Amino acid sequence: MNIRSLGYAFIESKDPNEWRVFGTEVLGMMDVTAEYDDENVFLKIDERPFRFAVLPGAENRLQLIGLELYDKNDFEQAIAELESSGTHYSKGSPAELKMRGVLDFIRFNDPAGNTLELYYGADLDYVKFVSPLGISGFETGMNGSSGFGHAVLPAVNLEETHAFYKDVLGFGDSDYMHFKFGDDPEEPGLALKFMHVNNPRHHSVALFGGESIAGCIHLMLEVKTIDEVGECLQRVLEREIPITSTLGRHTNDNMLSFYMMTPGDFPLEFGCDGLLMDWENFTPTKTTLPSHWGHKFAL
Repeated sequence: MNIRSLGYAFIESKDPNEWRVFGTEVLGMMDVTAEYDDENVFLKIDERPFRFAVLPGAENRLQLIGLELYDKNDFEQAIAELESSGTHYSKGSPAELKMRGVLDFIRFNDPAGNTLELYYGADLDYVKFVSPLGISGFETGMNGSSGFGHAVLPAVNLEETHAFYKDVLGFGDSDYMHFKFGDDPEEPGLALKFMHVNNPRHHSVALFGGESIAGCIHLMLEVKTIDEVGECLQRVLEREIPITSTLGRHTNDNMLSFYMMTPGDFPLEFGCDGLLMDWENFTPTKTTLPSHWGHKFAL
């Protein structure tokens, strides 16, 4: 498959207005809910009409992520490959297509139960992104072609799920990481598989060999400057939002970032300086040290 980017996230929330406040007053996203005629919250960061859609529901959790394909031919080929793999899928309704601003999409679950959508023909509304906090911009590539950032998803059946992303969805390996949370030699530790699609981001999706009741290990947004990261950290501290990892710089993608808890009951990484890769001259790596410095996680 020719997946180009991580296009959008749909989030279920007991109170979508919490995400409106968090998205605009903490992260600096643009509230474009007024462009829609329903009770959902839509948050924008670039040329795309929205990147996060927050829907009312009984739980706080990540509902699904959308993966962008190049065109109709790639979309039809993707359907054929899913059918060949025995993966059950459903097609988007006209109302769902309109909400997403895409020409067509299908929905299915990966072997770990994470819900994915494959789509093509995304709208560009050309409404200028204006951050209510003065953020200069989020790193998403030309016309949003590199996606909104990355998502780390839970996968207890890590090897099976990893094989699905590689062999069926066509992801490439970026990095493998296995680490422990303490000094106990008997602790088995946990593994992470970092994977890329057809854009320069070091990874668009990673799989974590564990569980998450919120359906997500974390989402990531990338801004342009270290000052914008620091200013967000200051807002988080002033609002006493739980920090799930201190400021640090990762080894595998060079991201300088910190992690905070969201209204979705899962963390969000907010960073800058992520690597842009040349996949034709790249060999997948195995990383034993998560960060050059910092990133002390609160578990």
